[in-house]
Amino acid sequence: MRNRLHALALSLVFLVASCAHERQRDLEPEQATGRREKAAFVAQRTMVVAANPHAVDAAQEMLRAGGSAVDAAIAAQMVLGLVEPQSSGIGGGAFLLHWSQSAKRVRSYDGRETAPAAASANRFLGADGKALPRREAIVGGRSVGVPGVLRMLELAHRRHGRLPWARLFEPAIGLAESGFAMSPRLHRLLDRERALRADPTARQLFYTPTDLARPVGERIVNADYAATLRGIAAGGADAFYHGAIAEDMVRAVRTHRNAGDLALGDLARYVALERDPVCGPYRGRRVCGMGPPSSGGIAVLQLLAILERSPFGNAPPRSSDALHWFSEAGRLAYADRQRYIADPAFVSQPVTGLLDPVYLDARARLLGERSMGRAQPGEPRGAAALQDAPEHAVGGTSHLSIVDERGDAVAMTTTIEDGFGSRILVRGFLLNNQLTDFTWVPEVNGRPVANRVEPGKRPRSTMAPTLVFDADGSLRLVAGSPGGSAIINYVAKALVAVLDWKLDAQSAVALPNFGSRNGPTEIERGSAYEALVWDLQARGHEVSVTNLTSGLHVVERVPGGWRGGADPRREGVARGY
Repeated sequence: MRNRLHALALSLVFLVASCAHERQRDLEPEQATGRREKAAFVAQRTMVVAANPHAVDAAQEMLRAGGSAVDAAIAAQMVLGLVEPQSSGIGGGAFLLHWSQSAKRVRSYDGRETAPAAASANRFLGADGKALPRREAIVGGRSVGVPGVLRMLELAHRRHGRLPWARLFEPAIGLAESGFAMSPRLHRLLDRERALRADPTARQLFYTPTDLARPVGERIVNADYAATLRGIAAGGADAFYHGAIAEDMVRAVRTHRNAGDLALGDLARYVALERDPVCGPYRGRRVCGMGPPSSGGIAVLQLLAILERSPFGNAPPRSSDALHWFSEAGRLAYADRQRYIADPAFVSQPVTGLLDPVYLDARARLLGERSMGRAQPGEPRGAAALQDAPEHAVGGTSHLSIVDERGDAVAMTTTIEDGFGSRILVRGFLLNNQLTDFTWVPEVNGRPVANRVEPGKRPRSTMAPTLVFDADGSLRLVAGSPGGSAIINYVAKALVAVLDWKLDAQSAVALPNFGSRNGPTEIERGSAYEALVWDLQARGHEVSVTNLTSGLHVVERVPGGWRGGADPRREGVARGY
């Protein structure tokens, strides 16, 4: 009898999840495009893990030429903007963590986009005061923020680069001019995409005269992108933020039917920032991430700290117990993230309070054998009186994990926000729609929302580039992932898989995804974890079986070298020498 009830319950879960999946397909930034199992790659001196083999090749070329991890990251980013344009590029933003082996120092760099000076708090509200439909908010100039990735990379290169700036652009320029073969993933995403076809230059680049996505294997030449990169290689980031490229970006944004208010002055004023990383302990190790305006670093640290204070360590790997404690810890971390994290230039950030061991002890005491449902934010020391509001962010993003011959490392997560960003193509690259990462409602019940739109403000992010160090201070892991607000769960899953469950980097990233974003407990569709639905429901969980398309890229120190793991859900690879 129990088996029949179990089967019926699973059938209902999958039916509901399937219907929801069909409703959500138009909103998914980067839908699932299949899975290809991969083997871990081990090398003695260097390791690069990135979302496309061409990008990995470009990074390795820089390392073999004596370049640094930052040099390799810049070369890879320029190629990713060509071959994985739906995810990142020079029209977007990024966060970068850098580890100096000689200085024994972690530094973090903020290349997050900013809102134009003319931005208003009701930017994404209609005349009735209600949130705009998603596509109306995303597609067009309204959603475009000031791109930050080039200024950030220029800053990191000044401090950590070894090769000349112009040299780093050569692989991408050559590939853009000679052409690259359309990949299966890019083809499928273009085939499903509708709004991009409305941009004439994008339609010409990515689609056939009969409006079909160019077929897998067809050579895609992007001469406009090559010319843009030549200008930036010769003139530095100034060539992007001033002059003809800047003028074309502003014109495209302001003349779109869904126009925005990006101005030349916004581009000219943009500054990339170095910020203090956030670090905390986990089972005798040190975990470091990106601080605000990214919520990723703090939330990952909170989730891990709460797990360490829970029975999670005694739960068998891949068990319903493990998923229960992980999901409950995630609810608490996501609740605090939603309430408090925003641009620290605009909202006081209770970073110390959120990571205070006494506060985390109190949060962990909220865990129980049954699911708590929706968690409420805590009251950390130093917190302002703020209110929650629904968020609308999803992410078309990419992650790079790199270690060079000197043992220096880069963890960089880079994005144009939604898949294909704003769907505006300028000079061969796509502009972001990063402003939709703001919370669209500026206040609730008379209290301000931390992540509301304000001029010059950087929207909250979930990106979580991460470095992990052993007790002796040696670098152990370089990690990160795309995936919108699920990034926190993806990264934390990979960390516990390696550190607690003793999986290698490749097995850790391939492990089914799971967790809660303070909503349903999510389980990856098609995974073995679907068998745990009944047990979780019996403990009070509302379960959603859904696509969880991470792009985890992890480098792990092993005896004699480095091991890289690339997510089987995307087209990334790990290579080194």
